[in-house]
Amino acid sequence: MICQECGKRPATLHFTKIVNGDKNEFHICENCAREKGEMIPGTSNGFSIHNLLSGLLDFEPSSLSAAKSQAIRCESCGLTYSQFSKLGRFGCGSCYQSFSEKLDPLFKRVHGNIVHVGKVPKRSGGIIQCKREIDTLKKDMMTCIEQEEFEQAAKIRDQIREIEKTIAGM
Repeated sequence: MICQECGKRPATLHFTKIVNGDKNEFHICENCAREKGEMIPGTSNGFSIHNLLSGLLDFEPSSLSAAKSQAIRCESCGLTYSQFSKLGRFGCGSCYQSFSEKLDPLFKRVHGNIVHVGKVPKRSGGIIQCKREIDTLKKDMMTCIEQEEFEQAAKIRDQIREIEKTIAGM
């Protein structure tokens, strides 16, 4: 989407402003937002999604782990984790793998989990639903084993194997 003010740059800020019950939606670039004064109060240089992400990334609990973060570097583009935390964006697709040990705690902090648990499309989500069912059954099986209900655990094990065969056939 192009900026509604200048019509030149891509709109990076999308916000709704409600004044006296009148609702107005704006789609503008950062430069026009800065000129119009449409910035978040209390920020020195205005709003930037990159600043938001870098703020989330900057939560190193100790100087030792901060020094360790300096050493993590993407093999493909050479971006370091400290550069990533300042920029708020990756240099390439390989950065996800390179920084994976640091991203899991971040995702857990932001989203509450590191595994997607939202809705799954009915048409194309068959495998995902089967895997979720297997995970649930494995937990049930472990509970049965802890309670020494081995016959029930064996039945659950057989259910898991059947679902795994179904997945292999998909």
